[in-house]
Amino acid sequence: MTIQTDALIIGAGPCGLFQVFELGLLGIKADIVDSLPAVGGQCSWLYPEKPIYDIPAVPVCTGAELIANLMKQIEPFKPTYHLGEEVVELQAVDGGFRVCTAPGKEFRARTIFIAGGVGSFQPRKLHLEGADRLEDRFIHYRVQDPAIFRGKRVAILGGGDSALDWALALGPEAAALTLVHRRDDYRAAPASVAQLKAREASGAVEIIESANATALRLDGDRLTGIEISLKDGSSRLLDVDHVLVFFGLSPKLGPIAEWGLTLHKKAITVDTEAFQTNIPGIFAIGDICDYPGKKKLILSGFHEAALAAFAAKALLEPGKKVHLQYTTTSPLMQKRLGVAGE
Repeated sequence: MTIQTDALIIGAGPCGLFQVFELGLLGIKADIVDSLPAVGGQCSWLYPEKPIYDIPAVPVCTGAELIANLMKQIEPFKPTYHLGEEVVELQAVDGGFRVCTAPGKEFRARTIFIAGGVGSFQPRKLHLEGADRLEDRFIHYRVQDPAIFRGKRVAILGGGDSALDWALALGPEAAALTLVHRRDDYRAAPASVAQLKAREASGAVEIIESANATALRLDGDRLTGIEISLKDGSSRLLDVDHVLVFFGLSPKLGPIAEWGLTLHKKAITVDTEAFQTNIPGIFAIGDICDYPGKKKLILSGFHEAALAAFAAKALLEPGKKVHLQYTTTSPLMQKRLGVAGE
């Protein structure tokens, strides 16, 4: 069966979800597809508990809270979700585009919105014998439930923002926490580095620099320790219950690179009037798009989504003027939001 839709959004991260909202205000119902099994993109995968401070009018929220609020905001527009489905084919056809996913689902979409963040991404894995069997039980590439580390011996591998943020967040509740970093300089925010160093000085955490994990110690199918190679050539065994690995992401454009879009440094080139690509009817927003002065911020993606929606409305209803209306005063928009008469 072919699914007909006026707007197909590829990517269910924060920018893709907000694209649903901006389209909905203009009376355009959207389908949204993502290769991950749940909405949220990097906010859900990498930092569901990490605080975010630069969302307008929201002094602080976690990644999970941001996604939950976006989901609540777009409820009135009833988007159709297609999760766990990677888009593998996109081609122009009469009246729009033919889009196919890996499981075999086919769409006919009049407009396309690519909001795929950094593209298809996977965390860089820990390549030690037995690591794959322990994944999601004792070896973790993201934190879904911080409570499972409470009272446990935890090792965190990495030196970027995610590694230090979780070291700071989990340290007070863990029985013991050790950060292992292969260098002595960090890719994390200097304030986070200073805070963790202060905790090390107080004895609250341990930091091992210029070191690498070389082997896992197991008791049956349970992790008991991890061997570390130190700078001086010696080795050390850390007794641990869990290992969190934050080596970064391995982003890949994947099939997007084959869709005939103009690319610049693995991002999709767009204009700044409509955030449209070189192919009319295909828009790109969020981290996946590129233009002069582009800043990879969630709030920038929200702005891009708004302008892309207006441009799509003009394409879907050619010759009809798209009026700018305000949610505070427009009866039509309030009706679409389900708040008319309140």
